[in-house]
Amino acid sequence: MPTLLGIHGAVTSPGRLHQALERALDAASAHDPSVATDLLHLGDHRIAFADGRPPESYGDDTQRVLEQVTAADMYLIATPIYRASFTGALKNLLDHIPVEGLMGKACGLIGMGATDHHYLTVDTQLRPVLAWFGAHLVPGQVYLQSQHFQDGKLADAKAIAGLETLGRAVVALHAATAAGAGDAGPAGPAPLAAG
Repeated sequence: MPTLLGIHGAVTSPGRLHQALERALDAASAHDPSVATDLLHLGDHRIAFADGRPPESYGDDTQRVLEQVTAADMYLIATPIYRASFTGALKNLLDHIPVEGLMGKACGLIGMGATDHHYLTVDTQLRPVLAWFGAHLVPGQVYLQSQHFQDGKLADAKAIAGLETLGRAVVALHAATAAGAGDAGPAGPAPLAAG
């Protein structure tokens, strides 16, 4: 059974963005009931600062979280936008993950900022990092703002539709890449011709 892991890239108490991520995960499992979903909230775990040591040497939740992340088959990653970038907590997690942990896996992205000014941040900051891993990224993203919520609940029809579409798209991209699993991931350099 393939697993879709939602990663809530914040350490604050789960709130609006967490709720939005749950909406996308629910849409994915409704689209394909054979997909198991799980949600990782970084604030629930003690993850050491990445310093190059093996995960088992940290003595906190780092190894267990990395095992959960690398065992998943596809991802929905949600991050608040702070100072025109994704969170330090999410960057730290990504610094721990070996390149093969995300290579060839489908991934969808959700960002949330205070204003429209940061709507490109996910595409300019987070997408290149995941592309470096060789993840297969769903085109586009969902960008949320406070105005999409009323009384703490997601209320904007366009935002809801975007989240549901993103959840389904990650599952569809996983299915498409799994069908050609031998071709997943970056191609690497071409062999030199014998002279």
